[in-house]
This record gives sequence, C-alpha cells and structure tokens, in this order.
Amino acid sequence: MTKAEASADRRGLAVPRCRYRLVIFDWDGTLMDSAERIVACMQTAARELQWGVPSAAAVRDIIGLGLPEAMDRLFPGITSDEQDRLRETYGHQFRLADRIPAPFFPGVVQGIERLRLDPTCRLAVATGKSRRGLDRALNHDACGEWFVASRTADLTRSKPHPQMLEELLVECEVTAEEAVMIGDTEYDLEMARAIGMDRVAVTYGVHERERLLRSEPRLVAEDFPSLVEWLLD
Repeated sequence: MTKAEASADRRGLAVPRCRYRLVIFDWDGTLMDSAERIVACMQTAARELQWGVPSAAAVRDIIGLGLPEAMDRLFPGITSDEQDRLRETYGHQFRLADRIPAPFFPGVVQGIERLRLDPTCRLAVATGKSRRGLDRALNHDACGEWFVASRTADLTRSKPHPQMLEELLVECEVTAEEAVMIGDTEYDLEMARAIGMDRVAVTYGVHERERLLRSEPRLVAEDFPSLVEWLLD
C-alpha cells in the first residue's frame, strides 16, 4: 500500500482514481488568484516609466504569455533597451506586491489533496511565469511537493507553443494521450491542442468562456471543485 493509499485508508476514504496519469496546471488564473496583482503591477510599471498605461483588459489578455511576448503585445515597437527597463520595473513592482502571497482559488488546496491520493496520477505546472517567480510562489505556500515537474516561460518557449508540454511529457515519461492541460486562457488550451493533448478550460480566470470554447476543451469548469470531481469521475 502506498503512502497516499494508507493516508486515505486511515481516514476511511476510498482511494480515488484520476482519468489521467499526468495533470498539468497553469498557475496564474488557474490555481492562484493573481490576475489583479499582475494588472496593477504592469500598470504601475508603465506609469513609472511615463509610458501610456495599458487598460486592465489589455493586461489581463496577456496573462499566461512569457514576459517578452506580453511586452510586445502591450507596447508594440519598444526597443530591447525599453524591454529591459520594463522588465526590471515590473519585476520590482511584482516582488513588492508578492511579499504577501496571492491566494489560491477556492477549493484548490482541498482538490489538489484529493488528486494526490491517487498514486497513479502525478501533477505538474506549465506557466508563463519566470522560474524565479514560480519558485517564490511555491516556497511561499509550501506547495512545491504537490508537483513532480514544472516549466516556466523563461526556460523554454512561451505559450501557445507546445514545447513546455512536450518537455513535461518526456520528463514524466507519459504520452500526450495520458495527460491533460488545465488552464484559464486560450494560450494554455492551444498549446495542448497543438500536440493532441486533452485540455480543460476554467472560466473563473482571465479569458471569457466563448473564447475558451474555440479551443474545443473536453470540459469547461466553473470552479475548481467541479474540475476535480470530473478528473476523479
């Protein structure tokens, strides 16, 4: 009996079984409720640089992309020097704000605990955050043990290119058919669709339901607990 099974047995719980061998989560907007923080920090950085301040909707739209790709969309035509200034200013603002960790969405902690009871299922992260940013979030909440692997946009290609998913499949030794990508943006879903991987959309993040449906997700979940119920069905 595995540790997960023993834990469930002690509490009188049936050991759940997940549909997939590998469940890959986006971070911001899927697990962590950090969108408003990202918007505020980007707007503050632009204001500090005395550039035009992008709208909240424009910033929300780029959440999930790597920072270079996000900057190109928000400020078309900026030079490499200007990119460096924006990266430094935004990073400073975000580190200040991140001294108090953003919360997880309702049901995330309990749902992850249920998924981890299945010894045949492993969890991973594919995020537009930097490695430093993701590590800071994992350390803040002591949740690093939840995940067997992770990929960040500064160490591989940014979403919607599927490279981070391909690397996770190789590292975890599973096929695309044995895995699922879960995210709140079309960038998450499109990188999964590019390699024939199942994908699940959550509607409580940054992209609207209609936009997510274009990527033909297997499920559209309104909240995290219903997502977990489907995964363990």
